[in-house]
Amino acid sequence: MVEEAVRLTSVADETDFTLAADHASRLGTYQLAKRMLDIVVSFCAILVCLPLWAAIVIAIRAVSPGPAVFRQWRPGQYGVPFQILKFRTMTADAEQRLDEILALNQQRDHTLIRIKDDPRVTPIGRFLRRTSLDETPQLINVLRGEMSLVGPRPISRPIPDPRGLWRLQAQPGITGLWQVNGRKAEDCDYMLSRDMEYLAHRSLAYDACLIARTVRAVICGRGAG
Repeated sequence: MVEEAVRLTSVADETDFTLAADHASRLGTYQLAKRMLDIVVSFCAILVCLPLWAAIVIAIRAVSPGPAVFRQWRPGQYGVPFQILKFRTMTADAEQRLDEILALNQQRDHTLIRIKDDPRVTPIGRFLRRTSLDETPQLINVLRGEMSLVGPRPISRPIPDPRGLWRLQAQPGITGLWQVNGRKAEDCDYMLSRDMEYLAHRSLAYDACLIARTVRAVICGRGAG
């Protein structure tokens, strides 16, 4: 009986090891293919966007003094920090003014900043946010390998939830499951739930589906702001 129990335990351990190795292999193949797709798509998209970016830079500087591109340190995959790129949609002193209006934040724990009719947002900034054009410089982050087209959004503020660390297993993305299911209309708990769902089901086909749904969400202006 003891020998049989030992034999069954050994077989179970070998099975678990085989399944883990197979999962790691499939995940590695997926990540390699995903990276190649990110490089090709982001490079082509940047070339297409260059004339539009030039017009946006001129428009931002015409209505608000300061740099046209906003840079901020965010935690990337495994917590490695990187500078995210966005077109500036707020006044140049927006960070300094945050404490003055934090009481208006719709997220009580301030993990996410959701202020309706934020007075710091410029007129051109409202348009850029509504159309999500403010996020397009992140194609450069994707080409650099700091982000992916699809993945959990990199959040600037600490998340007091274990899922806030689990989501760092994947490269942060320009879009993801959260964005196509409400985007900025939902709270932090909803975001974390969708991120965990994405991590459990991620694949190239799933990523392609989320990109298509993102285009539809942007066109409809759902959850933008």
